[in-house]
Amino acid sequence: MKRISRAVALAAVLALAAAACNANDKSGTTGGSTAAAEQGGTLHFLSTAKEVSYDPAKSQNLGISGIHLVLRGLTSWKTDPSKPTELVPDLATDTGQVSDGGKTWTYKLKAGLKYSDGSPIVAADIKYGVERSFAPELSGGLGYHKSLLAGAEKYTGPYKGGELASIETPDDTTIVFKLNKPYGDWPWIVSMPAFSPVPKKADTDPAHYGEKPMASGPYQVQSYTPGSKLVLTRNPNWDKSTDPARTGLPDSIVTDMGLEPNVVNQRLIADAGDDKFAATTGTSVPASLIPTVNGNPAVKARVATSPSGALEYLAMNTKRPALANPEVRKAIEYAVDKQAVQVAEGGPEYGGEIASTLITPGIDGYTKYDLYEAPPAGDPAKAKQMLAAAGVSNLNLVLAADNTTGLGVAQAIQQGLKRAGITVTIKPLDSEPLSDLITGNKPDFDLTVSSWLPDFPSAIGNIQPLFGTSEIGNGGYNISRYSNPAVDTAIAAATAESDRTKAAGLWGAVDKQIMQDAPIVPLLYARNAFLHGSKVQNFYLSSYPPYPNTLIVGLSK
Repeated sequence: MKRISRAVALAAVLALAAAACNANDKSGTTGGSTAAAEQGGTLHFLSTAKEVSYDPAKSQNLGISGIHLVLRGLTSWKTDPSKPTELVPDLATDTGQVSDGGKTWTYKLKAGLKYSDGSPIVAADIKYGVERSFAPELSGGLGYHKSLLAGAEKYTGPYKGGELASIETPDDTTIVFKLNKPYGDWPWIVSMPAFSPVPKKADTDPAHYGEKPMASGPYQVQSYTPGSKLVLTRNPNWDKSTDPARTGLPDSIVTDMGLEPNVVNQRLIADAGDDKFAATTGTSVPASLIPTVNGNPAVKARVATSPSGALEYLAMNTKRPALANPEVRKAIEYAVDKQAVQVAEGGPEYGGEIASTLITPGIDGYTKYDLYEAPPAGDPAKAKQMLAAAGVSNLNLVLAADNTTGLGVAQAIQQGLKRAGITVTIKPLDSEPLSDLITGNKPDFDLTVSSWLPDFPSAIGNIQPLFGTSEIGNGGYNISRYSNPAVDTAIAAATAESDRTKAAGLWGAVDKQIMQDAPIVPLLYARNAFLHGSKVQNFYLSSYPPYPNTLIVGLSK
C-alpha cells in the first residue's frame, strides 16, 4: 500500500477499509475481543467514507476488508491474533500449482460453487474479472498482475481489447495464468479483488457494476445509498463448507456512512443502543482521546490494538551531496531520537514499537536485529564522532513534512539531530505537494518521514517498492533514491523464489544488505487502535494486517 506520511497514508487506507465495509502491544491483542460469537444479529460499521464501490476491478482493499464479504477470490487470508496471517484456498482447491520455472500457475475450482442467484461460478468468470481490471474506464485497483501476466503490456480490457491470451480456461473448473517472469508470491496476488469472479452476462453496465455485484461470498448488497448507508444481507447460496476464511455470522451488516471521525469514536465510547453492536475498521483512536480511553477501564477494554503495523521511517535522500556519503547517513542512524518520535505519535501503547528493520513483524522474513544499536533516545555523542571521522561539520538538512499531520514528528527529528550538531530546517507542505516532491523527478529535499504497509504479507512489499532502482522518481516510492545493483539482483532472486521458506531467508538477507548502506532510519512499527461496541466479538488486530478482519466479526446477545 502506498504511503506518504504516516497520518496521510493511514487515513487513505482506513478510508478504503471503511468504504469496503473497510501499531505494538507485546501481548498481541490488547482490547480485542476473541470470545465466541453467536449466529445472527445485525452488525453495524461506522464509517467516514462517503461512497463505496464493490467493483473488484477498482478496489485496492486488503484481503480482510468488507468487499471480501461479498466477493470471493481464488485464495483468501486467514488471520489469528497469535500467528502470522495465512493464505488459504478460497474458490480454488489449493493455493496454486506452479510449473515452467515459476512462470505458470494453475488453479482448479471447488465443486458446487454458486452465485447468489444460484448460477454456477466457472473459471471463465474469473478470467473475465481479471480482464476487466485492465479497462481504463475501471482504473484504480491494485495492479500487480498487470505487469506480470504475459503479453499484457498493451492490453486494454475485454470491452475493446478482446481476451487476454495469457489467462487460459481449458474447462469450467480450471484456470491457468502464464507470467512473463517467475513470481513466487503469485498465490497472494490471486487473493486480490481483481481475481473475484464476474460473469460477463452480469456486466451490462460496467460503470455501476460495483453498486450491486454478483455475490460469491456470504453476503450480497441489498441496498446502497451513497453518503448514507450500505446494507448487506445473506447470500442464500453461499456454502460455508467451501470457505475457510469467512464465518458469515451476522444475519445482516449495515454500514453508516459519511460520519465525522470524532462522531464515530464518541458513539463507540458511549456504547448506546445499536452502537453496542457496532465497530469501526477505518477510524483509529486519535491522540486527543487517549486520556478519555485510558481513564475508563470499560472503554479501554473495547480498544483493539495491533501488535505491529506499518513501518514509519526517516528517508534520507542519498542523491543529495550532503547525504551521499554512507558514513554520514550512518551517523544520522545514531543521532535520531526514536523515543521522542514515539511520544509524538501517542507513546508506546498507541504510537508503536521502536523499529530497527525494514521488514515488519508478522511478515515472513522478519528477523529482529539492529545494525545501529543505541538507546531509544539515540546516541548523539557517537553520531558526532562519526561525522568528525567523515570530515563533516556544520551539516544543514531540509526535512519536508506534512504541514497538518507531520510536524510533531518532524520537530522530534529536528531536536534529536540538533544534539549531534546537525541543523534541520523543516519545510512544511500540504499532502499533495509533499507527495509530488518526494516521489517526483525534482526531489529538492534531504529528509522526509514516511510510512509504509505492504498490500499483502510478503517481504517483497517491504523491500522492492522502497529500495528497487526502478522505483526512483516518476511517482515511485523509493524516496531515499537508493540504488545498489547488487541489491536489485538480490531482490530479483527473492522475487522469483516460489518456496516461501527459502524466499523468507532471501528477503531477510536483503533487509540487512540494504541497512548496511543506511538509506533510511527505521523509526516505529506503527500501532493501530480501533474501538468496538460491547456486543462485538472476534474483533482483533493481527501483526499483519494491522486492521480488524471483517470476514470473521460476529456478535453476542
